Amino acid sequence: MAWQRARAAFCVMAVLAISGILPPAASAQSANFHPCNAQPALPICQHGYGKRVAVKRWGAQPDPLDPDAAIRASLVTRDPAGEIEKLKSTSILVQDAGTAEVLFARGQDEVRPIASITKLMTALVVLDAGLPLDEMVRIDASDDGVPSELPSRLAVGASLSRSDLLHLALMSSENSAAHALGRTYPGGMRAFVDAMNARAQALGMTNSRFVEPVGLSNENVSSAGDLARLLKAVAGQPLIRQFTTDPEDKLAGQVFHNTNMLVGRPGWTILASKTGTTREAGDCLVMMLELDGRQLAMVLLNAQGMSGSRFGDAVRVRRVLSSRMTAKQEASPLGLVPQKALSSR
Repeated sequence: MAWQRARAAFCVMAVLAISGILPPAASAQSANFHPCNAQPALPICQHGYGKRVAVKRWGAQPDPLDPDAAIRASLVTRDPAGEIEKLKSTSILVQDAGTAEVLFARGQDEVRPIASITKLMTALVVLDAGLPLDEMVRIDASDDGVPSELPSRLAVGASLSRSDLLHLALMSSENSAAHALGRTYPGGMRAFVDAMNARAQALGMTNSRFVEPVGLSNENVSSAGDLARLLKAVAGQPLIRQFTTDPEDKLAGQVFHNTNMLVGRPGWTILASKTGTTREAGDCLVMMLELDGRQLAMVLLNAQGMSGSRFGDAVRVRRVLSSRMTAKQEASPLGLVPQKALSSR
């Protein structure tokens, strides 16, 4: 009996909805309905990546932007300790790239997934190999089929130069572009991953391991200390510096934007950068920036909170660093200021 089966199915769904396993049905009048709007406690709504998926796929309302990430956010502070208390990232490191002096550290040796920060190593391996950057590469189904909840903007069958793929992987973090770079490496994907791990070992990245070139696997892991080494290596590559700091570009008939909202912003001199986001990695950001005449590697991993919290953390850390540099400059002529490394409480 069809009506009995339908009634039984309805009862099961009702029980699941009441128990919280399923969200309630969408109202016909709710054009922007998504479970996150009705049940913010659902797991998909608890993290920036899940919310990005919700916004893209179902029209969920985006989280408000972290006020410290806003373009008008101040870069100075009179309360460095208060700024440190507001930091949302689990692992943080700021290191002078020239002297290796650590200016700020929190959990810098913790090993964790790094999401699309992986693409910096992908780019380094591609350039190490000296592959022709003008060679055309066709996007195939395996590139488009990487297990991401956010869709690729590159269509299967599209042909782009290796240079354009590198540009898209670094600037706008296109997953299919990074996968195509690994797939077309001499020897294939396995050889590419081996080269990634060999390069990490050569850089002294003892806490790092790579299993694919995109960054979607939780087995791509590193630490803030290791990523500072990677940043120093990629900052020495003019093409990587250019591609990671382009605010936007038109490629394959579409306009792509940089995933780092600080790129191109007045008051920031960013020499290289990369973002990364997955549920497990959290929101991540690494940058090589110039501040007070020094080149600093800044690593922020597993930022939690509202949208843009990793960028808000970058602003907060910069405020703390700037306040300390100002205090040092305003000290006695001999510059006798206690040289305590900044750290979290």
